[in-house]
Formats: sequence, structure tokens, C-alpha cells
Amino acid sequence: MGAPGPGRVPADRSGCPDPGRRAVLLGGIGATAAVGLTAGCTGAGPVGDDARPTGAVTPPTAAGSAGAGTVTFHGEHQSGVVTPPPPFASVVGLSLAEGADRETCRRLMRVLTSDIAALTSARPPVTDLEPELAEVPARLTVTVGLGPGFYEAAGLVGDRPHWLVPLPRFPIDRLEDRWGQSDLVLQVCADSPVSVAHAQRRLVVGAEPLVRQVWVQRGFREPLTDQRPGLLFRNLFGQVDGTVQPDVTGGEADLLWLGPAAPRGLRGGTSMVVRRIAMDLEAWDRADRTAREGSIGRDLPTGAPLTGGSPTDPPDLAATDGLGFHVIDDASHVRRAMAAEPHERILRRPYSYDDVPPSGSRSDSGLVFISFQADPVRQYVPIQRRLAEADLLNIWTTPVGSAVYAVLPGVLPGEVLAEELLA
Repeated sequence: MGAPGPGRVPADRSGCPDPGRRAVLLGGIGATAAVGLTAGCTGAGPVGDDARPTGAVTPPTAAGSAGAGTVTFHGEHQSGVVTPPPPFASVVGLSLAEGADRETCRRLMRVLTSDIAALTSARPPVTDLEPELAEVPARLTVTVGLGPGFYEAAGLVGDRPHWLVPLPRFPIDRLEDRWGQSDLVLQVCADSPVSVAHAQRRLVVGAEPLVRQVWVQRGFREPLTDQRPGLLFRNLFGQVDGTVQPDVTGGEADLLWLGPAAPRGLRGGTSMVVRRIAMDLEAWDRADRTAREGSIGRDLPTGAPLTGGSPTDPPDLAATDGLGFHVIDDASHVRRAMAAEPHERILRRPYSYDDVPPSGSRSDSGLVFISFQADPVRQYVPIQRRLAEADLLNIWTTPVGSAVYAVLPGVLPGEVLAEELLA
């Protein structure tokens, strides 16, 4: 393995896992010694074998209880990609420990598989010291992605997808190292912020000392309810975001899921782009409605294109006003983001963030932009290039973080994440 990337740390031996977990982490520790290490720790029963298709949701456990359901972990694809996005998310960047190798990666995947299967079934992992927090169903999903460093540590550079490389440095980027590429990513989403926080901690603590958390990006969005089942996501500019999505359950599934020609171990997987975009709400507050709608190319109250229709209707880019100017500005976000080729379509799954501002500032807000696509170089990069060249929204937005991951395929009961890749 090459030199460790930023944030990699030597492994320590702290924690209080169960005998099986500690044996997995340390590799070969005796059962008697392992039992001694775990005295006083809380245990849990085995994880059930639920083989429903990924994304299936169980009925609520109590009539009228919001979000009281589980999303199955097992299936052809990982959940958290096409699953309807719940209102709370935490995206966690992880670095492998110093000296990690393929066996380290195998142990890590066994631990993550076990813990994710338990948590998404509303059952505590075997090392959970707050099991009551895990037992509240909240449509929890956890999605695992691999960065280039994982392939390097496992000695699998030859199997790394050609697109698993840093995105080009776009002219508008002001990237900060603290939001940069990591060896792995966990996308943790749920109806409850308590469930997200608990699952995040249990997964990270349970995986130590094999990995160390290097950044966390928390986000939120409007909840989907029975009263507003089709509610579109609005970012903190009040802009309806993610209106144009590919039909990934029908004729455009190949734009999302990797098929038979996928690199080893990724058939049924996809790619994930994570971009952290700071939004200047102070300057946006000073812009009038005409400037706001002109920069976006949409009617803010309805989300429809300025040429009319519904939020999901295609804009009429040829329409002109009485002076002969395009109704939708040539540098508007809608026009610049439009696909120039049929394959330039991505599945957007963004979340807003609103962090504690630094002293002297009123806000630290923006967008954790997440997109899934089969090939980010072919699908995502052309769109971002056009936006970087001439998008009026660039006046108020600045990308400060960027990372790309290979999202593993789903697993069936008895299988382990990345099992084929690490065989």
C-alpha cells in the first residue's frame, strides 16, 4: 500500500466489542480471552434473514406513528439510493488505519455488514451500549461507498473503476481539505435525527480501530408525508431542487446501476458524488425576486420553469419575451444544467446543511449535494463543467468539498459487503 492519505491514523485497541467482534478485529484472539475483554457489555440476538427487495418498507408498528417502519438491508442494490429520502442524513468520511491491508478491509466489511443489518432492522448491534435507541423504527438506511484509498490498501488498484478519481478542479471551486476525499463513506439517513446520530456513532465506534472518522456532513430536508407525498426538495434559497430525475426504475436504469460490464465486485452498484456547496444567504437576501428567478430559470413559488407548466415539465429554452430575449436566461441554472446528451442525467439526492456559524457571521449554510450515476466522468462532469463556466447561481454559491465513491452492490442474507471484490 502507498503512503497513507490525509487523516489516516495508527490503529489502537480501545473499545468494548463482543467476543466475535473482537476476534474479527484482532484476528485470531482466543474465545476465552475475548470473553474477558467484553465483561459488562450489552449483547443482542442474531440478525434476521430478510430477503425482500431493497427499498421495501414495513408497515408502521403503531397506527398514525410517523416514520415507524424499516427499510430492508438485503437486496440486489443497497438502500439509500432510490429509497425515498427521509428528512435527516449524515454523510461520514472514514480513513483506513495506518498499515491497512486486504485482510483489514475484509474484517471491516464483516463488521459493517453485521452492524448495518441490525440497525436497519431496528435491532441493536451486539456492541450497542444504548440498545433502546436502536429499537425505534425510523426508515433507517445506510449506504456504503469505497474511495480510491480502499482499493490501494486492499491491493486492488487494477480493479478500481476508471471513474473513481478526483473530479476535475472547476474554476468555481474553493475546496477545503477538511471536506475532501476519504477511503470510505457512509450515508446514514432516517426519519429521526436521534436514529441518525445513534447509527452513525455505533457504526464508527464499532469499526474502530480499523477506521477513523475524518469528517461528518449532516443534512436535512422536508419530510415526505401522507398529506404531501410528492413534495419536492427546496434548498435554503427556497429553490425547488432535483426536479429532473432519470427513470431509474424503467428505461434509464443503466444510467444508475452498473451492469454485466462493471468492474469486479461492482455489478449492481453505482457511483456517488458528494459536493459540499456553501450558499451566501446574506447576499441572497439582498437579491430581488426578479434576480432570483432569473438566475434559476424557475418560478420560485411553484418550481415550474419560467416558461410555464409544472416543476417536472421541460423548460421551453427557445421562448423569447417582447424584446426578443430568452425568457430563460442563457446563463440560468436551468439552462446550464440541462442535459446536452441523453446520457448526461444523474439521480440527485441533496440535503441542506445549516451549521453553527463562526464568530462574526450570521450563518454557515449550504447544500450537501449527493448524486448517483453509473459513470460520473461521463454523466456528472459535463453538467458541472457547464455550470462552472456560466451559471448565474455561482454569484451566491461556492463548492468547498468534493469526493467520489464506488457504491457497493447490495447483499443477500449470509453475504458480506464487498465479498466478491475482496475474495
